[in-house]
Amino acid sequence: MTAEAEAIRLDKWLWQARFVKTRSLAAQLCTSGRLRVGREIVSKPHRLVRIGDILTFPAGGQVRTVRVVALGSRRGPAEEARRLYEDLAPPSRATALPRTRAV
Repeated sequence: MTAEAEAIRLDKWLWQARFVKTRSLAAQLCTSGRLRVGREIVSKPHRLVRIGDILTFPAGGQVRTVRVVALGSRRGPAEEARRLYEDLAPPSRATALPRTRAV
């Protein structure tokens, strides 16, 4: 296998792992300057990611830190997407609960 066969575009991987709803939103995240691979700030959606890379980015009102465990071949169901990464900073229980409205 070549080095390119062992890597995938960052925007495509974010979409397959279901961190964003569309590839265009993934590309916007990549160009925003708020996403890092390791300690390197990403500025292009075509940046290649490999197994073992650590990504840090904002998602859902919190900062996510994940390790790439697998490279996807398609955007499958959520259960399949969860197998693509290891969450290094899982959300705390207090922030994961929905807010209740004051009566």
